[in-house]
Amino acid sequence: MDDVLRSFETAGGERTAVAHLSLHVDPGEILCLLGPNGAGKTTTVRMASTLLRPTSGRVTIAGVDAVRDPRGARRGLGLVLGGDRGFYMRASARENVRFFGVLQGLTSREARRRTEIVLEQVGLADRASDPVEALSRGMRQRLHIARALTSSPRLLLLDEPSTGLDPQTARDLRSLVRGLVDDGAAILLTTHDMREAEQLADRVAVIDHGRMVAHGGVPEIARSAGVTSVVSWQVPADSAPPTGALESIPGVRAVVTSERNGITTVDVLLSGAPGSVALVRAAAGPGTLAGPAERPATLEEVYLALLEPVAA
Repeated sequence: MDDVLRSFETAGGERTAVAHLSLHVDPGEILCLLGPNGAGKTTTVRMASTLLRPTSGRVTIAGVDAVRDPRGARRGLGLVLGGDRGFYMRASARENVRFFGVLQGLTSREARRRTEIVLEQVGLADRASDPVEALSRGMRQRLHIARALTSSPRLLLLDEPSTGLDPQTARDLRSLVRGLVDDGAAILLTTHDMREAEQLADRVAVIDHGRMVAHGGVPEIARSAGVTSVVSWQVPADSAPPTGALESIPGVRAVVTSERNGITTVDVLLSGAPGSVALVRAAAGPGTLAGPAERPATLEEVYLALLEPVAA
């Protein structure tokens, strides 16, 4: 995706949903697309999946121009939207995957062969004869991935793959996705789950109002946000942290507090100013239950710092 622009005509005039966005996903990696609601993620995925034409710019899938030859581009693409839609609920898992394989252009014989392979790959071989309506939500999500894999795509688009899943099922699904990458797939993934993004992504792209805000690995994103590290400690909930004193220290990017079970956790995001770590440690004062200790920033902390900038 190179310098892609997408605008829409509305009653109030032209609105730009995606503004000159450039992205690429290499084989064997996961690029995670992050951003708040309305940032342009869905529009970006729709353009990447050939469901929406860009106003300008170029979208290429496995070397095929998706604007000039959308049908050819789709042959290198697998789209996973998830949810309960998209299947014939009374037909078996095997019948569904085989049917959609034929729709994607496979011969009947090749669709049968690929169906058995992908059902095994996603861990549904023992449920292949079961009707889809008998499968759990997590199994249906795996079936969505199996359907997308039938045509051996070069690029997989996963839109919120673990939404609505229980923690164990979501963890199993993440293991499946990571295994696909280890097999050489290129994956573009959208999610609101920062832990999921941190566990899966090789690179992260943060967009807001249709524009790229930051792009790279978590350390690079952190540098873009002006966050080099975090100093954390815990105090009793009835012990007020010195927020004002902390915010006045040069190099303090933000002070975040949270309370749980009678304990307040204080996280101070730092921008790398000389001596700031020592000054923050000193400001924490006596009476801490744990810490203060310096650690790398989490992706969630970096993401919030990018989208909710705080003056240092």
